[in-house]
Amino acid sequence: MLRDEIQNALKEAMKAKDMETVGAIRLIIAGQKVKDVEARGSGKDCASDQELLAMMQTMIKQRNESARIYREGGREELAEKEEKEIKVIEKFLPKQLSEEEIKEKINDIVAKTGASSIKDMGKVMAELKTGFAGQIDMGKASGLIKSILS
Repeated sequence: MLRDEIQNALKEAMKAKDMETVGAIRLIIAGQKVKDVEARGSGKDCASDQELLAMMQTMIKQRNESARIYREGGREELAEKEEKEIKVIEKFLPKQLSEEEIKEKINDIVAKTGASSIKDMGKVMAELKTGFAGQIDMGKASGLIKSILS
């Protein structure tokens, strides 16, 4: 399970005294706790693996944006720190699908759901999120869905 994998990675990083990795994993755990509290508010025991994967993808997007801003501001050391955190977070995500694979999955979902216009985009996005959380950049997928349904 994803939670066990995260805890084991934290233990290993602590044993290795890799404080950068420990810090990044602790950020993941903090996000996990927030998601668990949100899940309890909606009647579930804890957040699902899909919700955690989506949270980690959001963390990566935030760090990419931060790194870009730091570079523009001439703060290379901070940009590098953000990129190191991204590498740690990516270890917990499944293999990312290529653009061709994403198009194939979208076409399958369109056929399955009977989506025929841009109005059906929500159905397709929902299917992608539940079936391929952590494997697809939903921003990229959104553009592909729009082009397929247009």
